[in-house]
Amino acid sequence: MQKEELLHLHMLFIHVKKYYETLTNAEIPTERYNSLDISPVHIHKNKKCHMEAILVLGGEIVSHLKNESPVDFQPDHVLANAVIES
Repeated sequence: MQKEELLHLHMLFIHVKKYYETLTNAEIPTERYNSLDISPVHIHKNKKCHMEAILVLGGEIVSHLKNESPVDFQPDHVLANAVIES
């Protein structure tokens, strides 16, 4: 995978996390991801760092979702609000 693709995937995972948190008003704990001190805008970091960040963040999102009850939401309303707030 090219570095640019990793950066896009990294940003997508951040958006998934924020979208879920907006829907549920619950924060996904990301201590391991935060300890890596990397974000999708850190384009100077190498591919290995971004790949590790993607795997760690993805793992933390999945772990949180496995422990939560299903979310009942109306996507059109929530999506419209998320777009307006952005």
